[in-house]
Amino acid sequence: MSSAFKSTSDPISAPTDIKAHQNLWHERMLGEVKQRRNDHRSPFQRDRARILHSAAFRRLQAKTQVLGIGMNDFYRTRLTHSLEVSQIGTGIAAQLRRKYPQLKYLLDSMSLIESLCLAHDIGHPPFGHGGEIALHYMMRDHGGFEGNGQTFRILTRLEPYTPSWGMNLTRRTLLGVLKYPAPFSQLVIDTNQKPVNNHRQLKPSEWPAVKGIFDDDKPILEWVLSSLTDNDKQLIMRSEQTDTPPNYPHLKTIYKSLDCSIMELADDIAYAVHDLEDAIVMEIVNRGQWQAYVVEQLQSINDVWLKAEILKIGDKLFSYEHHLRKDAIGTLVNAFVTAINIKTKPEFNEHLLKYHAELEADFALALHVLKQFVYKFVIRKPEIQMLEYKGQQIVMELFEAFASDPERLLPLNTAERWSNAATEDNNPMRVLADYISGMTDEFAAKLHQQLFSSKTTAILDLSREL
Repeated sequence: MSSAFKSTSDPISAPTDIKAHQNLWHERMLGEVKQRRNDHRSPFQRDRARILHSAAFRRLQAKTQVLGIGMNDFYRTRLTHSLEVSQIGTGIAAQLRRKYPQLKYLLDSMSLIESLCLAHDIGHPPFGHGGEIALHYMMRDHGGFEGNGQTFRILTRLEPYTPSWGMNLTRRTLLGVLKYPAPFSQLVIDTNQKPVNNHRQLKPSEWPAVKGIFDDDKPILEWVLSSLTDNDKQLIMRSEQTDTPPNYPHLKTIYKSLDCSIMELADDIAYAVHDLEDAIVMEIVNRGQWQAYVVEQLQSINDVWLKAEILKIGDKLFSYEHHLRKDAIGTLVNAFVTAINIKTKPEFNEHLLKYHAELEADFALALHVLKQFVYKFVIRKPEIQMLEYKGQQIVMELFEAFASDPERLLPLNTAERWSNAATEDNNPMRVLADYISGMTDEFAAKLHQQLFSSKTTAILDLSREL
């Protein structure tokens, strides 16, 4: 990081005109004059409703979280993960309101945090990371592809709540989903990587997605940031080289808003703890691995309670008594949620950027160790990687087929979008990425079978809105 965070023991003062400050962040790209009967909802309650009722949100029920859809009937999908992130996110916000009453003017809406948490994954394509890498590779010469960038695009352009402005959400909600608030062209580093001779040879580690907003959507990013001072705008878009993940060649942004930092912590906690629970239930990980790769790595921490809890919590996590495991999972989530504090970034003028939610050091280390544990023993498990690899091939072959003759193979409404983009020289390949990324795992697999299998199958209905 280019600057150190300061403790919130520093004096905190609300903006002189809180109402004017709030109104600025309640603005929408497309002005609305809807006068619905007795509708007294806040702007963020309306944002939450639009996200919750969107087709993009519903499709998360049939998209891979970690374990492939259809492998079993009780573990998490992208949808249930997003619901859990929402629950954790509102828990974090409630804790911070109690800890920092002087910041209640910023932590004034649980609906806002719910909106961010429910929306955070809607841009992820079918087949998880495999699908994301596949689309990024196919879009490598056309502005790239990345799940967070696609989330922003769905919210602001694609979801048909309005003709061309997506869900038309408030400026603050859009700022909150910006985990990487800078355009692709500012972040990408050309590594002179040569394309593979065959799609089956593609290695995800050699083609990491650029984490940012697509250049096609720069005008909307500029609108979201337009209320900031020039200094704040330059800072929020600042980027640098990073070693997380290892060997990541591109630049990554440094800053995000207070709301986004809460959402991101909730996402990390849900990923580390709840995906761990799925792995334990399915016996993908065992007690010996937990002891060697979690307990032993956390023996150097200073927090007395956490150190003692990590030593004994394995008994409950790996117990055959389901209620004990649930109690252990709840204990872990509670521990992380209550160990979050707000730090100050004095270089910012805007209060939504000046404050940042952050885990205490020992708990941050524990969360990192849990995430690495899940990555090593679950995500990198060969059986899981085979499913990811298979999805990767499906997505690349679908893209290649559609790109070969879009007006022939795409559904009529998508073909029209492609034709308009091609006529206006407006990156028609982005239309293909939009179409494929919106598919569920099952729809993509069935479409692939219809295109490439020699077996006769029923005609797949392409007319539905994707």
